[in-house]
Amino acid sequence: MERKAQARAAHAAMSTALGAVMLLGGALGAQAQDKTEITFSYLWGGAEGAALEQIITDFNASQDKIVVKGVSSPDMTKQLASMSSAKGAFDVSDNFASNIASWANQGILLPLDEFALDTSDFPESIMKQLVVDGVLYSVPIATHNFQLVYNKKLLDEAGVTPPTSMAELADAIKKLTKVDAEGNVTQLGLGLTDISAGLKTLGYAHGGDWNRDGKPTPTDPGFVEGVKFYYDNVVAPVTPAAYNKFVAGFGPYMSDQDSFKQGKIAMVFEGEWRAKFNTEAGMDWGVVQVPGKTPELNGSTWADVSTIFIPTNTGNKEAAAEFVKYLISPPAMEKFSHVLANLPGRLSLVDSATYDDLPNFKVWLDALKNPNTHGLPPALYMAEYNADLASAFDSVLQGAQTPEAALQAVADRTGSYSQ
Repeated sequence: MERKAQARAAHAAMSTALGAVMLLGGALGAQAQDKTEITFSYLWGGAEGAALEQIITDFNASQDKIVVKGVSSPDMTKQLASMSSAKGAFDVSDNFASNIASWANQGILLPLDEFALDTSDFPESIMKQLVVDGVLYSVPIATHNFQLVYNKKLLDEAGVTPPTSMAELADAIKKLTKVDAEGNVTQLGLGLTDISAGLKTLGYAHGGDWNRDGKPTPTDPGFVEGVKFYYDNVVAPVTPAAYNKFVAGFGPYMSDQDSFKQGKIAMVFEGEWRAKFNTEAGMDWGVVQVPGKTPELNGSTWADVSTIFIPTNTGNKEAAAEFVKYLISPPAMEKFSHVLANLPGRLSLVDSATYDDLPNFKVWLDALKNPNTHGLPPALYMAEYNADLASAFDSVLQGAQTPEAALQAVADRTGSYSQ
């Protein structure tokens, strides 16, 4: 009897506990049902994806009306297909500024002006890339620019100090370039890990502009002079054949076989993410702002943007906008950009101590405030223009055409570009 009574008491206690759990579960279920669930499909993976998931967790814990589900999906073709269908697979996603104009023209980006996002803290060079015909279609979560990164060991061995003018840069290239007895290049004074970014940067450093008054300007004198500077000081002295043979032997970018890590290149125009890689690779390295043709042009560089947007086919635009506001808030942007060793999009974060553990990062951060930091405006022809410029750059580096002839050929094609 006693054992039966104990069993009944235990059963009653269990029933009570189970009831409490069911009530709690029911309450939680009801609460979850009250929330709007949205999907954030992002292109990042690995450590970057993990950083975003933490930000998503923080957002979900910060309020009780929206639940964000994060999905790492680096397939941009799949991203575009989802945005082009009647019902999409996500409510918020990311990409780069270069696609904004084309996507806005296709009607697959939701205009963001109605959500009263405060963009006053974002640099003009960044925002000009995200506003199409006066309408805001995307906002920055991280930004990027290019500065002159150098290998300290190689410069010390050659007795070269980091250049601060174009004349010093030309002299440094000459002293840091090595060719063996057979004419083979064994070390380049200045290299290009990203040909387009490097030559665009040199164009700005010579006072040029790739786009004036809303039109492509491939034969802008400063632009031509920048490309010519690279050919005359890097390629021609060793011959195009020797240059391209050497470059063809470079290993994968930012790997153990990386050309800058291996000392095959002494100086290179690089983005801020290089700070983390160089340090983790154990390199002795430094960075200075890009020298200008004149002192007024010092620090000239090209800036790109990692953007956040909402597709037109979302069924949850208000909830998606609330999450976008959170992503571009100072705490979330600071946390995300620090993990990626990317630059923030907010000027108010330039002096944040958060980035102090990233060596030499200040040079890139300060460029956000430099008026010589340029962004290409959104234009429908930008994809065609960039493809033609890439082809022209390759032709110059191969020695097949002079800079003047190659860029004139681009100018001859601009009349057929989409407007």
